[in-house]
Amino acid sequence: MPDVGVHEVKIRYMLLHAYGIGGTSRTVVHQANAMAQAGHDVDIVSVVRRRSNPEFALDRRVRLSALVDQREGVAPDSLARKVWRRARGKIVPYGEFAAAYFTERVEAAVIDYVASLNDGILVTTCPALNLISARRAGQGVFRVAQEHMSLAAYHPAVRDEIARHYGRFDVVTVLTETSRKEYHALLACTPIVRIPNAVPMTDSRYSQHTNPLVIAAGRLVPEKGFDMLIDAFAATAEEFPEWRLRIFGTGASQDHLQQRIDRHGLNGRMCLMGGTDRIHDELARASIYALSSRVEGLPMAMIEAMGHGLALAAFNCPTGPKDVLTPGKNGLLVPPHDVGALADALRRLMSDRKLRIELGAAALATARHYTPEVVMPLWEDLFAALLSGEPIADDYWAAC
Repeated sequence: MPDVGVHEVKIRYMLLHAYGIGGTSRTVVHQANAMAQAGHDVDIVSVVRRRSNPEFALDRRVRLSALVDQREGVAPDSLARKVWRRARGKIVPYGEFAAAYFTERVEAAVIDYVASLNDGILVTTCPALNLISARRAGQGVFRVAQEHMSLAAYHPAVRDEIARHYGRFDVVTVLTETSRKEYHALLACTPIVRIPNAVPMTDSRYSQHTNPLVIAAGRLVPEKGFDMLIDAFAATAEEFPEWRLRIFGTGASQDHLQQRIDRHGLNGRMCLMGGTDRIHDELARASIYALSSRVEGLPMAMIEAMGHGLALAAFNCPTGPKDVLTPGKNGLLVPPHDVGALADALRRLMSDRKLRIELGAAALATARHYTPEVVMPLWEDLFAALLSGEPIADDYWAAC
């Protein structure tokens, strides 16, 4: 392990696309801002740049740079996949969610960057970048792998590479206790530390539970399961004609989801709202938050909803919801993919304002464990332990 004094700390965060929209980008930017505000020397390095300005506001002390500028345009997804097959790099495996980004040119740029480092801390934020860091980062840098998804969510080829190479990290961080146990079983000799994402809750307005509105938010992609939510809400529509469903987000599944709403004949009661920069106002106006994901890491949008005191109905997908919710105490959990059970949970909440208020109050209390004031000191403690050479006991952070 490199011998670096704590006073010399420098933190570099590497993101696939720091200029874009996405939960990982948002949480890493928040983390980088907090570390800069605490007096650390912070860089964010974006592998690609496809927009002129970042989506999320950066502290003025955080330096942002990009390795490959793609603002002049990139191939459509189908063409990009063909290009990747012909000119892909040698490290990022087939099946990695971001594989199509990693042409030989892009992968080489990342390798050159990480190999040039000889001090401070390098935090990489997805399997593709983690694997490159594990295999190519300079010997003088502390390597931290952030994992934002459960191990089970990855393609078998990706899991094989994780098992083969993640043992080289100084520490692997995960979002939930379930994930910590998964990764610890796979990497018995590597510290696996649970630090959840931080969810700011300043000036949150609380739901009054009077507006007959169900809300959901996330990328419009199959993983978020909005097709199942649409079907579940449709099953309640006749019994609860005053209730409406609003889904906020953008993504490739938009047309498919709109066609599903059309087939149910519930236009006006179920709406795809697109993106919004006022999601907190929308959450405060709602009475129920629905999480229909097929897979999750730690569902930030759900925790944001909890911060507004909303009642929750959620699928108990492999990780995420069950690490946050205690069934019947601060939300309702139903078996994954069970559309009928999700519809029943919605019915129960729609018909009982007292229950919504009770669950929402407990959800709010839980959400306070995820504020930056609670989470960011865990990162500072972890970085200090790395730089001082202290042994990292993963169960310390897991218990926080």
